[in-house]
Amino acid sequence: MGDSRITVELTADEALVLSHWLEKLQMTDLSRVVDDPAVWAPIHRIAGTLDKALPELFAPDYDQRLEAARQRLRPED
Repeated sequence: MGDSRITVELTADEALVLSHWLEKLQMTDLSRVVDDPAVWAPIHRIAGTLDKALPELFAPDYDQRLEAARQRLRPED
């Protein structure tokens, strides 16, 4: 199973919000959140893939785009 691939599809909003969260996660004391070092390989791969796929990360209005994506993803009350 080591060579098998799994594809995950995300909307642009989901990818943007997840990318931001992963960035924050990687900037924290990771040992408090993730107790198994093996988990970091896929986390870094996902984060790197999102970074390459999201030109919005470098947009001057990134914060506004991120907040708009968050609002669209939040369930309505």
